Amino acid sequence: MQPLIQFKNITKQYGKKLVLKDINFEINKGEIFGIIGMSGSGKTTLLNTLIGFLEPEGGDILFYSEEEKKYKSVFQNLLDARKKFGFATQVPSFYPKLTIEENLDHFGSLYGLSEKIKKSNISNILKMTELETEKKQLAETLSGGMEKRLGIACSLIHNPELLILDEPTANLDPIFREHVWRLIRKIKNTGTTIVVASHLLDEMEPECDRIGILHNHSLIEIGTPEQVKERYTKNEEIRLKVSGKNLQLEKDMKIAPYIRSIKREENMLIFYTREPKKTLYHLLRLVDQLDERIIRLEVSKPSLNEIFQLIYNH
Repeated sequence: MQPLIQFKNITKQYGKKLVLKDINFEINKGEIFGIIGMSGSGKTTLLNTLIGFLEPEGGDILFYSEEEKKYKSVFQNLLDARKKFGFATQVPSFYPKLTIEENLDHFGSLYGLSEKIKKSNISNILKMTELETEKKQLAETLSGGMEKRLGIACSLIHNPELLILDEPTANLDPIFREHVWRLIRKIKNTGTTIVVASHLLDEMEPECDRIGILHNHSLIEIGTPEQVKERYTKNEEIRLKVSGKNLQLEKDMKIAPYIRSIKREENMLIFYTREPKKTLYHLLRLVDQLDERIIRLEVSKPSLNEIFQLIYNH
């Protein structure tokens, strides 16, 4: 697969404070690449360096030019790079006293689009972002979810090859978060490559083709969510919720030789094991003996969020 972006030994610091050190990775064309890390880990700095807003102390970032069939430096070709990149910041950047349509028109003009292309792009983007019926509404009157969608819409006005999203669902309720992710999936389906930085790992896990974990100034892990989870644990988890009290169930399962650990989350018991079949067999026998009724039973790998905590607490 042709990488669209290549990071080459990127190092960035503010004064004596090191933020990024020897960052090396590639972003493949057409994928959603997730950058995850704790607040202050350098996610936003990484994105600002990618678009050329910040210049690194060392290294380079290359983007592939389809027209010239070669890789070019972002920092030596800023105008070309910014025509290919769209960036939606964590705090949406648009003009509150302009309508949705006027904002899109303004940003289209900044990119030098012809009136014909600009009009066509605005129409397509309004449909994609589901803002068509509100296009005459002032931006300052929008809900949080609509603000996020308008911010993304403005970053798409010039049909970028790469869309960069910094915490696109931060401070939104679950319904508006799903609206934003539905939009991101739509954008991916057009062939646009997407980079998302977020600390909301439960959302990132099912959506990203690959992720990179930013920790101690470096991307310490890169791969699919499943690959990253596989590297950090061979255990699987069994989540069980029964109708009655499960203290006896927990006590009896603790002595099973194939149980690595047991965790309680409210009324849910979580069993970590490398022998899920044996554990399930024993567990279901106990449930039957205790005359319990199963409310919920799931078998899976530990979540990306749990792996993330394991890394940061190590």
